Amino acid sequence: MKKILVINSGSSSIKFQLIKMPGEIVIAAGLVERIGLDNSVIHYKSKKMNISEQVKIANHEDGLKRIAALLMDTEKGAIANIEEIDAIGHRVVHGGKDFADTIVIDKDVKATIKRLFSLAPLHNPHNYTGIEVAEQVFPNATQIAVFDTAFHQTLPERAYRYAIPNKLLDENYIRVYGFHGTSHKYVAEKAQDFISKKKSKVITVHLGNGCSITAIKNGKSIDHSLGFAPVNGLIMGTRSGDIDQSIIFYMVNTLGYSLNDVSELLHKKSGMLGLTGYSDLREIEEAAANGNQQCQLALEMNAYRIKKYIGAYAAAMNGLDVIVFTAGIGENSSVLRRMVCQDMDYLGIELENYKNNVRSSENRIISKESSKVLVLVIPTNEELEIAKQSYQLLV
Repeated sequence: MKKILVINSGSSSIKFQLIKMPGEIVIAAGLVERIGLDNSVIHYKSKKMNISEQVKIANHEDGLKRIAALLMDTEKGAIANIEEIDAIGHRVVHGGKDFADTIVIDKDVKATIKRLFSLAPLHNPHNYTGIEVAEQVFPNATQIAVFDTAFHQTLPERAYRYAIPNKLLDENYIRVYGFHGTSHKYVAEKAQDFISKKKSKVITVHLGNGCSITAIKNGKSIDHSLGFAPVNGLIMGTRSGDIDQSIIFYMVNTLGYSLNDVSELLHKKSGMLGLTGYSDLREIEEAAANGNQQCQLALEMNAYRIKKYIGAYAAAMNGLDVIVFTAGIGENSSVLRRMVCQDMDYLGIELENYKNNVRSSENRIISKESSKVLVLVIPTNEELEIAKQSYQLLV
């Protein structure tokens, strides 16, 4: 038996789970959210207690140190000492060309992750911080990296190449890498429990602060909305998603923006935040329900973008069996799921409204029995997927 602490440092949150493997027994789990805001919250659950506290958490380092302290707390904790932790499984967003598999972290691995900061500026730096802090707090544990990009290594060349000079791929490795791979892999495998046939055409829709959509044919990723870096594709919390690249040239050459200004705008000031002033979809939905037209339009734009990708991927796979909604927004926003699925009867998608409106943490069907396409909500568990891959590396 191995105790594996999984650390999933996102752009504004940290999820963590302490899991006993191979039994997949969760000893403790929690979430630090709204990092950097005055109303940061830390949730922590173990056999001893279940607590939520609103505290100011300035940055990811602060959040990770609080998690470690909770795990070892004499009253609230789940372990007596740090020696009980055998390994730390870290979610790392971008592995570039260097990492296609889960790997034990050493100095060279850290240096490469750091070099890739520019490709995933909202994530790799936080992933790296998680590694650095974990090395200090748990010095005897094996540090393991699980890369978001690994699941998408099966993309065919026609899907991962850009229509730019060949040398930029051959010499500079500019291509589609794809992200949220652990999430898409996990929910796609769970979706098979609902499908009688082994061969399947599945679209997984990961909607959180970061968003992506994947076409999965017979269990393998064949197309994906995020590309060289995790900023294009769907509309996200603060990221723009797809944008005409000529706008960037116009902003720099005509409007006087620096390249750093443009990068900051597209990564941190666009998306739902740029459209509404809010980055949290719960606040946007509430404002829209109260008549805020900007928020209503932003929801419509968000759903419209997802619908377009569903249509494209159904065409790419020559059919569609299943749509899976997952991650924080995908699992909890009945509003956005309804908006995505409405007027999609040409694809055979029929949503059952009363099923869609039920809040549950269970894997569930939300489509009508008559629907030709099965519509599922499957809560993602990237932490368990990371624990599985970490354990496989240890044994």
